[in-house]
Amino acid sequence: MRNIMRVSTLSLASVLLIAAATSALAAGSEADFKAAYAAAEAANKEAGALRNQWTTTAAALTDAKKAADSGDFDRAIAASKEAEALAKASIFQATSEKEAWKALEIR
Repeated sequence: MRNIMRVSTLSLASVLLIAAATSALAAGSEADFKAAYAAAEAANKEAGALRNQWTTTAAALTDAKKAADSGDFDRAIAASKEAEALAKASIFQATSEKEAWKALEIR
């Protein structure tokens, strides 16, 4: 079980690092923000369907919207991509833990 959790933690860290690297390269327009935000919302909706939405994802979506409203599309895109990465990590968690609980059987 510890190996599963270690792999899950490493996978989550990898997803977040990739998202951070990708968002650092982003320099975009309102259209780029809308596309990134839509992808993040879709991933968050999928996480919701799995009953595993994270509050940090909602916070990142809120930050993205506020940045876009103030015209800072680079920051808005970065926050959207962070939200998408968090949502995908929560989806990964939900699907991996769907079967991992069986390893907790008391012997």
